[in-house]
Amino acid sequence: MSAQEVADAFVRHYYNTFDSNVEALVPLFTEKSMMTFEGNQFGGQPAIMQKLREIGLVQHNVKSIDIQPSTTEQAIVVFVTGTLKIQADNPLHFCEMFQLVQSAPNQWTVFNDVFRLNYGL
Repeated sequence: MSAQEVADAFVRHYYNTFDSNVEALVPLFTEKSMMTFEGNQFGGQPAIMQKLREIGLVQHNVKSIDIQPSTTEQAIVVFVTGTLKIQADNPLHFCEMFQLVQSAPNQWTVFNDVFRLNYGL
């Protein structure tokens, strides 16, 4: 798969899973994964998953996906923009950046995840 195909498949899987069964995201994170969520940092799978669980019922609508190669052929950077609804409230704009690292053939995990809501748009 090309980097673009990996990114497209990852984004589709990540947000569909987040919206329907957040617990199924566990395998995407490792003990080395890092997340910055609205300026707050979380390290390792347990802390990241706890934060994702706290958000509650979410519905994402992805608007754009940009990718770049990273430091090796086994890593790519993915930048996502879109809107989300939390608990069916009004949509909010968001952006999220992932660095994906290949852990085995055709298997990728999240090494870095940076999330921000975009206000004033």
